[in-house]
Amino acid sequence: MKKTIKKTWMIASALTIGLAVLTPLQAGAASVETTDSNITVQLEQKITGTIKDIYSDRINLKGKDDKNYFISFHKFSDEQIEKMKLVEGQEISVEGNVIESYSDFFTFEVFKRDMPKEMTKEDLTKIEKLFNEMKQLQNEFTKKTEFTDKELEKRHEELEKIYEEIHKITDPYTLADWQPQSFEEYMEGYGFNERNIVIKENDNIKLKAIYEEWVKLQKSGDKEKAKEKYEEFDKILEPYLDELYAPETFEEYMEGMELNIPAETLAKLKTIYEESQKAAKDENEELYGKLWVEFYEILNQSIKPQTFDQYMADFDFKVSEADSKQLKQLYEEIIALDEKEEQEKIKEKWEAFYNILDPYFTANEEILFSASKVTINGEDYLLKQ
Repeated sequence: MKKTIKKTWMIASALTIGLAVLTPLQAGAASVETTDSNITVQLEQKITGTIKDIYSDRINLKGKDDKNYFISFHKFSDEQIEKMKLVEGQEISVEGNVIESYSDFFTFEVFKRDMPKEMTKEDLTKIEKLFNEMKQLQNEFTKKTEFTDKELEKRHEELEKIYEEIHKITDPYTLADWQPQSFEEYMEGYGFNERNIVIKENDNIKLKAIYEEWVKLQKSGDKEKAKEKYEEFDKILEPYLDELYAPETFEEYMEGMELNIPAETLAKLKTIYEESQKAAKDENEELYGKLWVEFYEILNQSIKPQTFDQYMADFDFKVSEADSKQLKQLYEEIIALDEKEEQEKIKEKWEAFYNILDPYFTANEEILFSASKVTINGEDYLLKQ
């Protein structure tokens, strides 16, 4: 049982930034000067450390100060980040500001850079108003830590409505510049050729006709009819997609597991696995879930549990000797308990285990950092305003 580290819920967005220009410099950061004694200039902070993980325009960094940082390059474009050639294990220095919330990475200045260049000032003002409504929802939502399914659904619906309004403004601009792929190019994207899946000639003729009608409807802005037309397309393509994305066989699923399972147990697992695949195809979620529980109850009996040291090696921090002793005792007691018969005791001991670890999680929480300058191998990259 690993504790889930919850990150703040965020509004999804493509953060492509096109206005800033990345300039390599050989000199260090310039100093800030002012002749007005009443002006207080807040200098940016500088951190140095090693890249642990890379996620598109964000990284996890272990600082030389032994702190963990979540650094966003949201002010840089994809092209700019590519020029940095970030690599895990690489040492870099970053200048910028500590921020309070993940949502602070998501500003209108960033969002509007994805907007069509031809957009009028009036339309951009309308989009900014809608964006601020999104941010308001975000701020209200992040004040709470627990959410019901109904609350999540309501927030999702509210966001959908806002995005629909944004698309009503942006679609005419997007469609005016849209150059649709040919049917042949579009079909290549599925990868049927790579898997030697051949579409029947009659189906191919139907698909091409439907695709061309769909393109016309998309250009006209008739979303409902375009959606209906694409559903026709999807229905013909469905059996080919089923073949393309065929589920793993039982043997493929079990490959790589070093287990000593008797032939009789293996045969039982295979039957349950195949029944679960059928339940998934029939969209019988209740049966699907029940079969997987049964599958892992049997499988877990053949899996040797991790040692305490192996379990703790996954955490990015070290615990004190006294805490380690208590944790090891609890862990070994948990492993010794019967998973089916003593679930309540197991739950209680895991809670006690993580109560000891909680202060370590708190102490090692990521510091959110918005980057404006990066130094790699002695070369500086910064945003030119």
